[in-house]
Order: sequence, then structure tokens, then C-alpha cells
Amino acid sequence: MNFKIFAELIELKAKTASVFPFLLGLAYSLYHYHRASLLPLVLYFAAMLMFNCFVDIWDNYNDYHNAVDTADYQKNTNIIGREQLSMRTIKSLLAFFFFGSLALGLLVASMTGWAVFWLGLICYAVGVFYAGGPKPLSSLPLGELLSGLTMGYIIFLICVYINAHAVFIWNFSTIAQTFLIALPSTLLIANLMLANNTCDLEEDEANQRYTIVHYIGKNAALAWWKWALIASFIVVFLAAVLQLISPVMYAIILIAPLMVKFAKPYLAKQVKRETFVCSVKILMIFSLVQTILMFIGLAIK
Repeated sequence: MNFKIFAELIELKAKTASVFPFLLGLAYSLYHYHRASLLPLVLYFAAMLMFNCFVDIWDNYNDYHNAVDTADYQKNTNIIGREQLSMRTIKSLLAFFFFGSLALGLLVASMTGWAVFWLGLICYAVGVFYAGGPKPLSSLPLGELLSGLTMGYIIFLICVYINAHAVFIWNFSTIAQTFLIALPSTLLIANLMLANNTCDLEEDEANQRYTIVHYIGKNAALAWWKWALIASFIVVFLAAVLQLISPVMYAIILIAPLMVKFAKPYLAKQVKRETFVCSVKILMIFSLVQTILMFIGLAIK
């Protein structure tokens, strides 16, 4: 297995979906609580990435074994069949990433508080059952909601808690404020999954995976995708108006024309190899600019 194959197996290009919520959590911790816990934070980052790698390999592994379309999808589309990857290697990687992330996560929990354990447990449950079990979550109309909440919000919330665990208060106000800050990431990560499922609609149906797109249709899925992107800008403005983040965040409107440019090809044609990357670019650029502006606001403050 060379690096190119490994990168595709772990879906390296999509790792921004977890990295940017982490960075946003760090920026918000410093801005709101003026605190950071370096060692637990580094360990959590490693654990987060390792588990993310496990989930993507696990997804490919289960898609390969559960494929109904064995003639085409299993042999020619799924990376395990297409590249004739060794099952022993796949299982070894799964064990390494799963137990490695678990060990690091438990270490972080012991250093900061067991809220990390319980929040992490939610992520583990979603990650494991997303592709595994008799009825994987990825084959149900829940993938967008669960991936958005776990990767967009819970990753962010864990990061904030790790940094501010000594003064962090669990109440409605804290949950509401952190959720609002992380909502753009939650929406755009859900959009990434929605775009993936929209592009793969026929393939998913052939393999008896009935995602939300199967139930609402492509037109409704495209409308949802478009309005979620618009809502992401509105939420950033709302958070700035409520003074939860720096007024510098208003500058995010400057990337609106770029978002429109990226969105148009995908809205015109939903083809995995051609236009799915538009959703990836939108998530990456929006999250990058949001993170940069958060740190600029922190520096000004």
C-alpha cells in the first residue's frame, strides 16, 4: 500500500472536517475563557485524528463486505476491492487507530475530567455504528445529522472543555453559546455528507443504502444544501451581534462571492468525481477563514 492509496483509504482530503472544529474550539477557549491546556490538547488532537482515520477505514471495510453490487461496486469502486488490499492489513490498521485513539482519549479524560469520556463515547458510538452493525447509520436518513453534530459540535465542545475544564460550567447558556459558535461547522459538515449522498444516490440505492436523499429527492437535497450554506453566514453574524465572538468576524462576508463560485457547479451537476469537490472546497475555505478571523479577533482583544 503506497501513500496515495493510504490517503484515499483514510480519506485524507476530508480531514479538515475535524481539524477546523478543533482549531475553532481552541480560538474560542482563548477568546472566551483565556485558557489553554497544551498537553491534553495535543493528546486530544492526536486521538481525534486517529479515530477519524479508524472511522473512514471502517466505512470502506463495511461497504466492501456489505456490498450488494459485487460485480461493479465491490471490485471496481470500493478502494479495498479495486486495489486488492490485504484484509490482514486493513484489520491491523483498524485495531491500531481504534485502540490508539481510545488510549489517548482515556489519558486526556484522566487529566481534565470525565466529561471528555462521555462526550467521546458519543463520538465512538456514532463512528462505530455509522458503518457497522446490522443496520448501519450511513444507510439511514441520519448520516448528515449525526456527522454534523459529532464532528462539527462535539469535537469543538471537547476542545473548549479541555482548555477551560477548571472554570467550565455545564448549563443551558454555555451549551447554547458553544452550539451557536460551532453551528456553521455543523451545517457545512452535514452539507459535505449530503453532497456525498446526493452524488451517490443511485449507487447507494443499488446497495440498499437509503439515505435522506432517497426520501426527500435530489431537488430538496440541493435546496437544503444551498440554504445551509447561507445559514452559516447568518449564524456567524448573529454570534458577532450577540458579542460571543469578535466583530472582526463580519469580514467573513468577503468570501461570499467565492462560495457562490464553488456552489454553482455542484448545484448544476451532482457527479462525485467532478463536483463533489465543490462541497469540500466550501467547507475548507469557509472554515479556514472563520478560524483565521477568530484568531485575529483574539489578537485584537
